[in-house]
Amino acid sequence: MRESCRIVAETLQLVKRSVRVGVTTLELDKIAEDYIRSNDAIPAFKGYSQAGSFDFPGTICSSIDDEVVHGIPGSRALKEGEIISIDVGAKKNGYFGDAALTVAVGNISEAKQKLMKATEDSLYLGIKEAVAGARLGNISHAVQAHCEAQGFSVVRDLCGHGVGKRLHEDPSIPNFGRRDSGPVLKNGMTLAIEPMINMGDYDVRVAPDGWTVLTADGLPSAHFEHTIVIIDGNAEILTVC
Repeated sequence: MRESCRIVAETLQLVKRSVRVGVTTLELDKIAEDYIRSNDAIPAFKGYSQAGSFDFPGTICSSIDDEVVHGIPGSRALKEGEIISIDVGAKKNGYFGDAALTVAVGNISEAKQKLMKATEDSLYLGIKEAVAGARLGNISHAVQAHCEAQGFSVVRDLCGHGVGKRLHEDPSIPNFGRRDSGPVLKNGMTLAIEPMINMGDYDVRVAPDGWTVLTADGLPSAHFEHTIVIIDGNAEILTVC
């Protein structure tokens, strides 16, 4: 998994550097796919299927402003002041890596800056709680407590997940919950922790394309994610480069 996660991390940074006013999400998608395949890996999202929708056509999920996750890359060009969540998955040698970050397009509002910071900070607070012997709910509670204290809301309908030989494995990792609840965390667990935080209400809806998840109130959302492993009792982030 270290190899697949390294590729994911490098792809994310490459795409992040390519974000600018006027670039299309499909252009970003091509950058990601070319890099993943150049490392003898497979884009994990491309062709991924879920009930009731067509196979996902992109290498990345590109979700802009009120798009929470699963935005489909296309001809939409980025505009000044937008924020874009970029989610990347890769498979190599039978193992998956998964990570995401949110990027500002040019100059963004203070409110969006605050949303992005709260979301990213909550990710690392959650990761600190990924300790062998503790309960999974400690991760969930840390994310929720931090973001709600900043005046934001935690999406209830989507969550993080285990990751390894499959892209999505047990356990599910909500971004809200009570401390000392849920399964016991153990050494060797590999988890994708991913806060999805809304500026407004936590309600979401699915677009007619069957994939894109949007905020119900049309306000922006931010998304950050890392794949971690619990080793020697503590969390190690795998999706770094």
